[in-house]
Amino acid sequence: MKPSSFKYLDIIASFFVGILIISNVASSAKIVDIGFSLFTIPLVFDGGTLLFPLVYVLGDVLTEVYGFKVTRRVIWTGFAALALTAAVFFILGILPPEAYWEAEAGSVAYNTILGGMSYGGIVLASLSAYLAGEFSNAIILSKLKVKMKGRLLWVRTISSTLAGELLDTVIFVLIATITGVFGWEIFWSLVITNYIIKCGIEVLITPFTYWVSRILKLKEEIDVYDV
Repeated sequence: MKPSSFKYLDIIASFFVGILIISNVASSAKIVDIGFSLFTIPLVFDGGTLLFPLVYVLGDVLTEVYGFKVTRRVIWTGFAALALTAAVFFILGILPPEAYWEAEAGSVAYNTILGGMSYGGIVLASLSAYLAGEFSNAIILSKLKVKMKGRLLWVRTISSTLAGELLDTVIFVLIATITGVFGWEIFWSLVITNYIIKCGIEVLITPFTYWVSRILKLKEEIDVYDV
């Protein structure tokens, strides 16, 4: 079946891209300190951590139902949308501000929040981590589906998430730290906290993944095995 013949693929793909963009804006907007430590490492996370796991959940659904080929197309669409968002924020940042807006809000506030997505370091970190994490997640999930003959979806989604989120988190924080977006003093705090929260959220949402995948397979009359 062609992607255009599916009833719900466009909806899933739209939420995938939308959540991806929103979570990246949130990541540049705020770093949260939850107030306690793991041993001696303070647990802090960027704002997008709460929402970004849903990108992986939807990626799991896409791969499980429609297969890797369709998921790959959606991943690249998300990449293009994320790059476009960064470009728009960059252009807005260099355009001259209106006087009243500058007095009330100001370029400093813009560059600190929305402009954060357009800095070279954060853009490189976001795009590189996204591609590495999403593709590894989709590939592992599709391979395990064939190997396990479609059984134990929870094992497959959690296994692919542990690998994909690890790559995504380490690459994002490492590149962002090397390029000066984050300080080295919070490197391990961000890596550990982000990874725990992201994986924890997806584990909690596993019943939702089961439910949506089952409904879509029935409605779309498809269940792809990437042999």
